[in-house]
Amino acid sequence: MNARYLARKVPQITALFWIVKIITTALGESTSDYLVYSINPYSAVLIGAAVFVAALALQFWWKRYNAWVYWLTVTMVAVFGTMAADVLHIAIGIPYLYTTIFFALSLGVIFALWYRVEKTLSIHSITTPRREVFYWLAVAPPLRLALQQGT
Repeated sequence: MNARYLARKVPQITALFWIVKIITTALGESTSDYLVYSINPYSAVLIGAAVFVAALALQFWWKRYNAWVYWLTVTMVAVFGTMAADVLHIAIGIPYLYTTIFFALSLGVIFALWYRVEKTLSIHSITTPRREVFYWLAVAPPLRLALQQGT
């Protein structure tokens, strides 16, 4: 294996990747619902946010792909992403249609910026911290929402 392959921060996209991705998405949805309905919803969202930020920090801390860290982060994207979408809809009253349009447009902006800066959108080239930032902005709606709120 060459050094560039070993430096990648994301797994290869195979059938197994998609199977695990579907499982983590389902786990995230059910975990989010369980937490929000079994403990104080505000506490659940704070816990979800804290674990999401910790997982993301751990992912950035590792210098190359680490399966359990990567999939923990993907799972927390699903958990906290579900919470963020539900907070916008249930607590604030924004229809899912509007948040879907917002997240789709913000994803388009991230892809455009990513391509403009890096001249590639290939996940096989996630070998630099900047490319990894673009990658996680693209796959994590809560990050895009936080970025939008900060501007």
